[in-house]
Amino acid sequence: MSLTLDRMRGDIAKLIYLDPEDIGDDDNLADLGLDSMRLMSPVLQWEQGGLKADFGTFAEFYTLGEWWRAVERIQSRTAIAQP
Repeated sequence: MSLTLDRMRGDIAKLIYLDPEDIGDDDNLADLGLDSMRLMSPVLQWEQGGLKADFGTFAEFYTLGEWWRAVERIQSRTAIAQP
């Protein structure tokens, strides 16, 4: 599975009861109501879907844009490593 920014935005929006379009790339997700306990669920889903990341990858950043840049780096490294 290749995780998309839209999927991430939608998954987070569900957790904090917002419309996806209400979450900007530079919004602080904690300020919008996302806490570490809620974050565990989508991270586990993304991992089960094939993303080679863990909770720590997301815990060190505060915005969806920062998360997405981290995911892009991970996905590009994973794609290069696969034959």
